[in-house]
Amino acid sequence: MYRIRGSTVAAFALSLVLGMAALAQAPKAKKVFIETDMEGVDGIFDFELQCIPWKSVRWDESRKLLAGEVNAAVDGLLEGGATEVVVLDGHTGGSGMSLLDLHPKAKMITGLHSTPSTLGLDSSYSALVFIGRHAMAGAEKGILAHSEGWDLRNIWVNNIPVGEFGNRVFLAAGFGIPTIMVSGDTAACKEADTLVPGIECAEVKSGFNATSGIMLPHQAACDLIRAKAKRAMERLPEFKPKQLSSPVELKIQLSHRLGDTYYRTLLSKGAEELPDWNFVFRGKDFLEVWQKFQGR
Repeated sequence: MYRIRGSTVAAFALSLVLGMAALAQAPKAKKVFIETDMEGVDGIFDFELQCIPWKSVRWDESRKLLAGEVNAAVDGLLEGGATEVVVLDGHTGGSGMSLLDLHPKAKMITGLHSTPSTLGLDSSYSALVFIGRHAMAGAEKGILAHSEGWDLRNIWVNNIPVGEFGNRVFLAAGFGIPTIMVSGDTAACKEADTLVPGIECAEVKSGFNATSGIMLPHQAACDLIRAKAKRAMERLPEFKPKQLSSPVELKIQLSHRLGDTYYRTLLSKGAEELPDWNFVFRGKDFLEVWQKFQGR
């Protein structure tokens, strides 16, 4: 009786040890978040002509260019070890891509105002990637460069000049997510590497000015993005979240006075007015100030 019971306990203990060993050896899930935009896509150079869904005569072409780049990134990420890829269609409320064109192994967040201020990010993700990212407002030779809107001249986070790339990097870092790869023009890649040294950058175009530049053929851009995405996943352990010291200040400077409604809106969100059309939001961390700025 005792031998039976002892052998049963021993067998259970052995199975428990083997099970724990198997779990330890099992590959960790690597879920990747891709945020897209349109202005940084290869072949895009004119906002009126290409980037407005209800107006631009080359809108359908723009969507195809974006889909090609996104799907190339998905291929590369999966080849590099990603186990799941979720795409946020980040252009004009989720109008940049159709599910008909999405990679069959990816999922997509889409819809006008469908995402919270976190953009859908949470701690389940292992990495953040950008496709079609443009440079911050005022960037030298940045094609269609702007920051969260065409009426903001500058944004600083703890006195660090940032654009949309930097804001998302800090937002992701709050969830422990590193940023590992970006595609866009030369100015966007330079901006990304300044904030995240060594980031994988797919430079798909280079600007002469804000509305012209040298573009890669679409297939060449997709090939480059695929290779960079794969390499970024292979290097994932090298990247760390870009943490900020607390407290956090997010300061914006308007390019001009936007009227009483916008002015009052900033103050109602908790912004402090400073000279020269500057406004500052303060909080214990980036998520807090970001939610104030976004009004959510």
